[in-house]
Amino acid sequence: MAAAVKAAPTREEALVEFLLRLGDNTLILGHRVSEWCGHAPVLEEDIALANTGLDLIGQTQLWLGLAGEVEGKGRTADSLAFLRDVWDFRNILLVELPNGDFGRTLMRQFLFDAWHVLMLGRLTESADARIAEIAHKAGKEAAYHLDRSSDLVIGLGDGTDESRRRMQEALDYLWPYVGEPFMPDAVDQLMAAEGVAPDPASLRQEYDATLRRVLGEATLTIPQDPFAQLGGKTGVRHSEHLGHLLTEMQWLQRAYPGASW
Repeated sequence: MAAAVKAAPTREEALVEFLLRLGDNTLILGHRVSEWCGHAPVLEEDIALANTGLDLIGQTQLWLGLAGEVEGKGRTADSLAFLRDVWDFRNILLVELPNGDFGRTLMRQFLFDAWHVLMLGRLTESADARIAEIAHKAGKEAAYHLDRSSDLVIGLGDGTDESRRRMQEALDYLWPYVGEPFMPDAVDQLMAAEGVAPDPASLRQEYDATLRRVLGEATLTIPQDPFAQLGGKTGVRHSEHLGHLLTEMQWLQRAYPGASW
């Protein structure tokens, strides 16, 4: 029996899916970064990481709030964050990976920030005024995040033998997850055709230029393997780590349905 062919998404379906991707990326990374609160190596970094997490969660509220509005089924940013299961999340795999050591956390942040700044910059020109407005606000925060993560990656990469070794190991470990946000699918193609968002592949050249500049200054070697782990942003496949993360993040709302402050 032949497998059923999945119908192409409508414009509204693609728009909701695209907004979920943006919101889920910042939600999951924001939660990951928040896990360092009280555990960072120095007080200054503890505060800085907490603030980064707060910025990302604030952006999440805007993206998921708009997704719920466009969907029109009564779901809010909170219900989308706390009442969906693993297979309903649309974040890229990179952001759900465990923090690892401080070096891996910073490298993951830099690799995400470099993409995030480019995507938000292009979204400020979106044909959808609501998306352009959110992107303009979020872009200012993302630019600061990139400046900070770049400086720290450079400082640790071009630091001691031990810090450089750890940063190179972090880059090697995370590299297979770098390609996913640049791989277009039917949702991306429709959003690009409507002028809502850029073709994600069009961001790769500028992204690579940022990596060459920062990682070169950090004296780190960029891996050349083109292999990319896929599946997160389409919901086809997530790592086992996302389930554990959601268990922690969602437990209060699941244990006490409808609870509010």
